[in-house]
Amino acid sequence: MVKPNSLAYLSATFLLLTVSTLVSAHSSLHHTFLQCLTHHTKNCSTQLSDIVFANTNPKFPTVLQNYIRNARFNTSSTPKPLLIVTPLTESHVQAAVICAKTVNVQLKIRSGGHDYEGISYISKKHPFIVLDMFNLRKIKVDIKNEVAVVQAGAVMGEVYYRIWKKSKVHGFSAAVCPTVGVGGHISGGGYGNMLRKYGLSVDNVIDAQIVDVKGNLLNRKTMGEDLFWAIRGGGGASFGVIVSFTIKLLPVPKTVTVFRVERTLEQNATDLVLQWQQVAPTTDPGLFLRLLLQPEGKTVTASVVALFLGGAKELVSILEKEFPLLGLKKESCTEMRWIDSVLWFYDDKSLKNGAKPETLLDRHVNTAFFLKRKSDYVQKAIPREGLECIFKRMIKLGKIGLVFNPYGGRMAEIPSDATPFPHRKGNLFKIQYSVNWFDPSVGAAKNFTNQAKKLYNYMTPFVSKNPRSAFLNYRDLDIGVNRFGKNSFQEGEVYGAKYFNNNFQRLVKVKTKVDPDNFFRNEQSIPVCPSKA
Repeated sequence: MVKPNSLAYLSATFLLLTVSTLVSAHSSLHHTFLQCLTHHTKNCSTQLSDIVFANTNPKFPTVLQNYIRNARFNTSSTPKPLLIVTPLTESHVQAAVICAKTVNVQLKIRSGGHDYEGISYISKKHPFIVLDMFNLRKIKVDIKNEVAVVQAGAVMGEVYYRIWKKSKVHGFSAAVCPTVGVGGHISGGGYGNMLRKYGLSVDNVIDAQIVDVKGNLLNRKTMGEDLFWAIRGGGGASFGVIVSFTIKLLPVPKTVTVFRVERTLEQNATDLVLQWQQVAPTTDPGLFLRLLLQPEGKTVTASVVALFLGGAKELVSILEKEFPLLGLKKESCTEMRWIDSVLWFYDDKSLKNGAKPETLLDRHVNTAFFLKRKSDYVQKAIPREGLECIFKRMIKLGKIGLVFNPYGGRMAEIPSDATPFPHRKGNLFKIQYSVNWFDPSVGAAKNFTNQAKKLYNYMTPFVSKNPRSAFLNYRDLDIGVNRFGKNSFQEGEVYGAKYFNNNFQRLVKVKTKVDPDNFFRNEQSIPVCPSKA
């Protein structure tokens, strides 16, 4: 018979042995990976141990947390990678892919960390390595040829700033948020407040570099047009590791105009939203009229936040005719440089607080808050009674807000199969369901994510159908997850049809050709053809 204190001793011994075994296994993986990396890295002057962080390394938590943008995935119970690799050169990326395959561990790829569901830096089912691209952030701007080569680890704020330093009359159509990483943002579609004039980021990409599953560094010519098509809206992480994009610079006027106008329900916000639906997708392509709807106590505030690629006088003249309910006056408008409008649109109080273009270089590392996002597309204007019911539901739920981003203009001119991003002609606007919170409790997370789900379900009659479409860069695991078992293709089709509509099948063909063993995978990646699964 074993005495109780003996049982305690045995339990403690077992625990120590288990911990010892895990530490030994991780140490062995770290050693094996480093050896492999050394063998496969060309002309390396870098101390490779400085770019590979085992989870026993004191710097590991900081490196991991710096680019976690959703605090829901920054808890003690969140699965952690076995290693984080922070490449400094293309050769490091090539070797990391080869070595992750060699040790047979899943590879997650992170550029800016804005993946709303955190799947670029967590995996709940399998051991994994994070390939963090933040050091690969070179930006080469060529004003003469109106192009720029931007590496995947750069953030969009850095891109805007580097363009502005070379030219005051060039910009780029991309993220409103300056800390979004180039690799994920552009490869997922990439939109911003000039999309009605110039389309998406991917509509202005003319070349790219990607490391494929064999560790080859490919450009547009060597990867072929099918793969080049796929990574412009299909998400790069399904096909390889995006190293850089070559983008076409876009002309912007020396003076642009911004404004914000707010109305509550008591100030006829319903009428305002009704008219907004008619105007925002059809007005001058140089005018972007974003609409924010936010419950505040017993009312809802509707805010029209705008960028116009021109002067205030012209803008007021347009909206007096097309959007009279807005009642826009010239004194409500602010004229500024395009680069300042980037700062203003991200935070309209920033310029008053002394923000300069250099502010865009601040990556705001390790500044995550709790959030949930979802998306929809609207193809028929929502009638008055529908809006009234939506507002009542928002007030009842309490915190979840809606962001309406209008389409039309250039977006309606580009064919739906020109890139994997299919949501073009026929879509009036995109909806983002948005809720942020700061309470770290499990109860708070459940409450706020449920608010998002409930409003999403309530919106069913008013949004696109067959499929109910969604935007890849507003990552949402509620709409489907792939477990990569025998039903992998069928599971992928569920979310794939929503993100890519009729382009999903072509993406599957490209995936099957370039990565037949499905090495590059995540919870919502493109699956291979059923015969290859």
